[in-house]
Amino acid sequence: MSGRFFLDTNLLIYAIDATDPHKQAVAQTWIATAHESGDGLVSYQVVQEWFNVVLRKAAAPLSVDEAASIYHRLIEPLWRIQSTRELLDTALDLHRRDSISWWDSLIVSAALQGRCERVLSDVLQDGRTIRGLKVHNPFRAVSPKRRSRI
Repeated sequence: MSGRFFLDTNLLIYAIDATDPHKQAVAQTWIATAHESGDGLVSYQVVQEWFNVVLRKAAAPLSVDEAASIYHRLIEPLWRIQSTRELLDTALDLHRRDSISWWDSLIVSAALQGRCERVLSDVLQDGRTIRGLKVHNPFRAVSPKRRSRI
């Protein structure tokens, strides 16, 4: 696969969670690909959700310093989509017309705003196309060739 892609929050969480080694390896591969190719991106919402999970909801929460270190190294370089009125208006329209949950509509809207070809998510319907954006569950298919380890 080539072209711009959006990483949903769970990929960033799985990348540092050793509970499921397969998901961790796949997530790390996609994040490495995002960094190397420059084609992967995330939004403000994803950054917020990631911090909420790793600092509060994880079985073994990270310290603030650990979370900050991982964020600066892995996530911050991918953060290219900010919350805007246009993003929210598109999310409202997606929620209304495409029957997408509110939080997922924000993810799809951010991916569309980032001109992505696909969104990598294990919570959205794999294979679905939403306004030209293809949903891809990276844990159901072959991941990109591994070039480096995170």
